[in-house]
Amino acid sequence: MKSVSQEVQDLSIKSLESTFNKLSNAYKSMTEKGSNTTLVKKRRNAVKIGLESLKDAWNRGDFFYDEEIILTSKDILQGVIPSIEKQIVKAKEGSSQKTLNERRLTALKLAIESLENRLE
Repeated sequence: MKSVSQEVQDLSIKSLESTFNKLSNAYKSMTEKGSNTTLVKKRRNAVKIGLESLKDAWNRGDFFYDEEIILTSKDILQGVIPSIEKQIVKAKEGSSQKTLNERRLTALKLAIESLENRLE
């Protein structure tokens, strides 16, 4: 895995933790309303696994998932990237929304790289 600064590591972990919390809240809310939660649940789980993979790669945690779960998580995270890229293009330069999505994109790409490294 490519070397990144401590600041990028910290921001990436915070970004993925925030994304995981948002997806968890959405899942809870949708469950209470009786909505279909399949997509949110898959994304939440993929973000959790990506986050754990990064934490483990940067010596902050444990990682113990099998190849099938890693592949599925990697694919789900890759599927989220185009929508984030579109949001970045739409956001105003210097806005907090643009910064948030740029950090999220960086974090997701690092998580995907970390998961790919586990498959080699």
